[in-house]
Amino acid sequence: MLRQFARSSSSLSAGRVVSARLATRHAGAVTGLVAGRAVSRGIHSLNTFTEEEDLFRESVSKFAEEVVAPKVREMDENEAMDPAIVQAMFDNGLMGIETPEEFGGAGASFTSAILVVEELAKVDPSVSVLNDVHNTLVNTTIRTFGSDALKEKYLPLLASGKVGSFCLSEASSGSDAFALKSKATKNADGDYVLTGSKMWITNSAEAEIFVILANLDPSQGYKGITAFVVEKDMGVQIAKKEKKLGIKASSTCVLHFDDIVVPKENLLGEEGKGYKIAIECLNEGRIGIAAQMTGLAQGAFNRATDYIFNDRKQFNKLIGEFQGVQFQVAQAATDIEASRLLLYNAARLKEEGKPFVKEAAMAKLYASQMAQRVSSAAVDWMGGVGFTREDILEKFYRDSKIGTIYEGTTNIQLQTIAKLIQKERTQ
Repeated sequence: MLRQFARSSSSLSAGRVVSARLATRHAGAVTGLVAGRAVSRGIHSLNTFTEEEDLFRESVSKFAEEVVAPKVREMDENEAMDPAIVQAMFDNGLMGIETPEEFGGAGASFTSAILVVEELAKVDPSVSVLNDVHNTLVNTTIRTFGSDALKEKYLPLLASGKVGSFCLSEASSGSDAFALKSKATKNADGDYVLTGSKMWITNSAEAEIFVILANLDPSQGYKGITAFVVEKDMGVQIAKKEKKLGIKASSTCVLHFDDIVVPKENLLGEEGKGYKIAIECLNEGRIGIAAQMTGLAQGAFNRATDYIFNDRKQFNKLIGEFQGVQFQVAQAATDIEASRLLLYNAARLKEEGKPFVKEAAMAKLYASQMAQRVSSAAVDWMGGVGFTREDILEKFYRDSKIGTIYEGTTNIQLQTIAKLIQKERTQ
């Protein structure tokens, strides 16, 4: 199992950019003199991973093909996630990737989590986003901002069998995330009472643990926003499940909170600091969506190129042998590689504790746009077959659209990038 694979490399510290073993594998990383010049130690390409990260990537690729792929069409048609797929991700250690081993997780790197999202998306972006939100939003939020008691209580549950959901968006607060109307008050016992609704909430049908943001002091505006860890049994109600264009197996629901009493111990971080929690976690989450879109594009590309270079002929010639098609294939491959490098760069910057917000926005922006271009081209290459539901390719095309919408729209990414550039360049 992946949990065993991850722990077989226990000598490697999670999050290290270059493992000792990989350092010995790459001749370009040795120390010495070449033509009178010193060769730097430990400098590698963005496609260099620790042994642990390689094991995650290889194992998840196999998991996706053998466990997820046979269920993809059925889940898409039923617009529901197969519980067996979710349980298999728990069983294989994929739902607590960065969670420390003391809490039942793999204790692996952020890049490991990103590689898992990418590999799953090559087969099913719906499964990929469930894993992504659970790991990079819910687990990360509790691990980073939760009290010791919250970590001890919820991280083992989230690593072993309970799905998490992150609840921010509302009818009045999409891109303007901090215009939320959900309210929190305190009762006589010092516990919190939540009232309101949330919309577009990923994982909400499967989730048993929710990170919910509500305003404890509306007079303070966004500085009244506070985060809480809420269990479904406390009274979270699923009011409506959305029927969507793509990622149909991923649940997206409207939630209602009708005077839910949340124990004071379930305060996440500090009162009035929820907006900071949301900003930090969503910046990280954008890297996850970039991974999903990059994996989606690669999956569509792989499916279509297998077809045009091996199966489909016209005018006694394979479709992939026509120069016009080859040019399109070359451009798509280059676009995917560019997206992957933006993705890995943002992930490594985050791991290294360096500024990464601009790079995360760039990765998410480019990957989401690229995924639409590549999946659309892939449908064109396969012609009528690609347009029908007899093949899975049309699903990649439908799934790609969400990438420019959630975790910050295209315009929000552009605005973020431009503001940061302005800040850098203003004298």
